[in-house]
Amino acid sequence: MTPHLLLTGATGLLGRYLLRDLLLLDVNVAVVVRPSKRQSAAERVEALMRTWEAMEERHLPRPVVLEGDICQPGLGLDREQLRWIRKNCDCVLHNAASLTFHGFGRDGEPWRSNVQGTQNVLDLCERTGIRDFHHVSTAYVCGLRQGIVLESELDVGQEHSNDYERSKLEAEKLVQSADFLSTPTVFRPAIIIGDSQTGFTTTFHGFYALLRVVYTMARSEGLHDKAEPTYVPVRITLDGHERKNLVPVDWVSAVMAHIVTSREHHGKTYHLTPQQPVTSRMLCEVVERINNFRGTQFFGGLEEIPDPTESEKLFYEHIRIYNAYWRDDPIFDRTNTLQAAPHLPCPKIDIELLMYMAEVAVDMGFRFKDRPVRRTAPLPV
Repeated sequence: MTPHLLLTGATGLLGRYLLRDLLLLDVNVAVVVRPSKRQSAAERVEALMRTWEAMEERHLPRPVVLEGDICQPGLGLDREQLRWIRKNCDCVLHNAASLTFHGFGRDGEPWRSNVQGTQNVLDLCERTGIRDFHHVSTAYVCGLRQGIVLESELDVGQEHSNDYERSKLEAEKLVQSADFLSTPTVFRPAIIIGDSQTGFTTTFHGFYALLRVVYTMARSEGLHDKAEPTYVPVRITLDGHERKNLVPVDWVSAVMAHIVTSREHHGKTYHLTPQQPVTSRMLCEVVERINNFRGTQFFGGLEEIPDPTESEKLFYEHIRIYNAYWRDDPIFDRTNTLQAAPHLPCPKIDIELLMYMAEVAVDMGFRFKDRPVRRTAPLPV
């Protein structure tokens, strides 16, 4: 029987794309998924698979569903499930992670999922004899570095701006130091946004969080109802030239699925970053156009705005957690990615595509949930 790939994080934005793309490539997939308060793991996976089938307008195969939790020893799996993994799985794609920027101790997020969760997955691999390991990290393990960041580099003593970056660096170091593995494959995506073709997304962080805050404020002021854009002077502590690396989730997943299924490309680190970053000025222009106002003023170099207006106070209060998000990015080396997937160029992220994604997010109400299903059949293990 053809072995299975064990995938974590299948219900997240990137995870659901990876699950779809791997299944369409005829990969046998098993997923470790937590139950929710109202649904079992199997019901959650069935719900997202039905969402895919409605969007794709075709039947899709189903993965094997293992109900567990990466934050628990042994992933919270029982003996029968562990025995099944030992017998049927030869590869892990560890994608599960917490996106929490600032934690309150190492017993909480993001440390609990990103570090302890990764260690638990590694322990499972050692226990079950799995040596082929693929790890989803982030381009921002580079922290506050500037200049060129090579795919071959990891910890060069760099500083970081938040606990998410610190925890992902620590997790990647755990993977690289696991001597029982074959040389691991590491993926470092930049900031993942929605689907380049449909605009679809299930998470609304970063760019979407900025858009949502301003959209809510603009709606309360009735700006969307005006025939012409309203002049609203808003001062921000950027100069407009900061570079941000945004990548569509469908492209990230396509490249990863290609590399995972091409053994000759295993054992390397891949920066999944765009050829051309966007600027903070472009992002601000999208926010202005979606919300029918103009007047953004750039005050780069200031730590905070002097004598802020009530609107500016409210704005900065809501996006404070993302302050580090807007800093200027370094230049990410993409040598390995270009060599492995020259046939999969990253779609150009321009203002038209960002406007489309913003419009889709607004139409979605900045929220998404799969339609719940009830499944009574036993788990296929």
